[in-house]
Amino acid sequence: MEIDPQQLQMKQAQQQEQQERETTKKSIIGQVLSQEAAARLNTICLAKPDKGKQLEAFIINLATSGRLMGKMSEPELISIVEQLNKQTSKNTKVKFDRRRAALDSDSD
Repeated sequence: MEIDPQQLQMKQAQQQEQQERETTKKSIIGQVLSQEAAARLNTICLAKPDKGKQLEAFIINLATSGRLMGKMSEPELISIVEQLNKQTSKNTKVKFDRRRAALDSDSD
């Protein structure tokens, strides 16, 4: 199975673009967050990657639109996390099927 050189070139270009975007993102976040806030963001990214990406995108949007003056402190980051949690809160509902549970009796 031969690899098409054109496909290989395209894949390398995509990887390079992805790396450049990551570098730019880390640079912006490093400039606008205090050390404590950056540590908190890293913890969030490790625990909940989806929430972390959403928060990073929100912070970058604030920074690039000019709505963020100075470095963001940890309490400010926490308030943003709470706001995002209110917007994206999910109602969890547990449904317990008693009929199926009655069939799985351990008393046999």
